[in-house]
Amino acid sequence: MADSRTASAKSKPQRRTGVREAAAQATRDSILKSATKVFAKYGYDGGSVEKISKAAKSYDRMIYYYFGSKEGLFIAVLEGIYKRMDDAEAAIALDASRPVEALTEVIRFVLGYYRKNPEFVTLLNTENLHKGRHISKSLRAREYSSRAVAIIAEILASGSAQGLFRKDVEARDIYLLIASTGYFYTSNRHTLTAFLGEPLESPEAITHWEDFVIETVLRTVRADDIQDNTPPHEDNTKWQKSQPAASRARSSSRT
Repeated sequence: MADSRTASAKSKPQRRTGVREAAAQATRDSILKSATKVFAKYGYDGGSVEKISKAAKSYDRMIYYYFGSKEGLFIAVLEGIYKRMDDAEAAIALDASRPVEALTEVIRFVLGYYRKNPEFVTLLNTENLHKGRHISKSLRAREYSSRAVAIIAEILASGSAQGLFRKDVEARDIYLLIASTGYFYTSNRHTLTAFLGEPLESPEAITHWEDFVIETVLRTVRADDIQDNTPPHEDNTKWQKSQPAASRARSSSRT
């Protein structure tokens, strides 16, 4: 009987501790979520601690307790948006043994992610205005970028081994090519729509740009023996067989 009472007494503090930890995590998550929205709307300078605590229905002191400072909170926000993109990319079922299809899926994912997550683009714009001085203090940011580059490196290595991709292309360069074409289009879509006089946010325009980027990247990585003496818009048989049916259909429609 005594043992039972002792066990019960020991378990109660653990349950209370578990509740407190859950409440603390909920408060931290609420602050982080609200900070993401506030910083995306007002920028770093305009996103005050007061606005964030009010949006989170919390208190200013809780922000300092969990994140140390406004800068610490902003760094956590940046790490959070990078992590969510990294997690989403990791969830894609990629088959590196089919390098053309795998690289195509990566391109579709990156362009689609920027388009579907405008806060991601806005927050990166804000940090670039500050010349990256906050994210440079992050200990985790490079983990996420290194995984993204590693995925592309694995795909390129597979394509090179099969004689489909060049051996001299760097995964980092392809990553930057894909990221820049997706990021620039999304971040500047409003001004480019006015400048070019074309609705760049229409489904047709988005599909056209995605197809163009896919073709551009694939032509960049193609092995020299495949692309030599190949007339524009005319695919080599070996290359065409490695493309997914949808890509072949689009290529055929352009000839």
